[in-house]
Amino acid sequence: MGTKFSVIYNRFLEKITDDMYMELTPQDTIRDLQHLLIDAIPGFEFPRKNLYDYEIKVVQISEDLVTDDDFIIGVVWNDLLDDPESIVPDVLVEQSSFSSDLTPEEINILALLMKCGWVQRQVTSIENTRMKYSGSDFKMTSQANHLAKLLNLLSEAQRESFHMQRLYKRRKLDDDGVYHSEWYLFGKDRAMRNN
Repeated sequence: MGTKFSVIYNRFLEKITDDMYMELTPQDTIRDLQHLLIDAIPGFEFPRKNLYDYEIKVVQISEDLVTDDDFIIGVVWNDLLDDPESIVPDVLVEQSSFSSDLTPEEINILALLMKCGWVQRQVTSIENTRMKYSGSDFKMTSQANHLAKLLNLLSEAQRESFHMQRLYKRRKLDDDGVYHSEWYLFGKDRAMRNN
């Protein structure tokens, strides 16, 4: 099994602050995070791994087998009622994953792209509010200021995502575990072929 979606969800959630996720049910939270992640995949311009090869999966496991990266969606109460001596309940865990193992850099880029989608959603929500009111009514509230800050945040999130993707495309890890630009490695290969 490759990288779990939950690893990317956790990285994304570290980058934002949104009380909405505390109000949603675990199922709705997972559904929203899945949509953000799947929508982010096309934004990753030149991944070295096939990001379209993934599996959406929910499994029922014993609660004592849950790892730190797992997202618990719910508890299976029927099993507890059927077996009164059962101490550890079964839980439903979201275990969707990519087929390949992603690097920390690839995980970070996907989380940044999820952040872009999340901020775009916030901007769209404010734009819908602004369309309901006339220009002067909208300016009297803090909505216009809030929208301007969100647009700046979206621009910064997109800039950060593009920057990380440019770095990702232009550098490679050598056999010694050191990053080099592709130009350096190209020159090194060329020198070796000439010798």
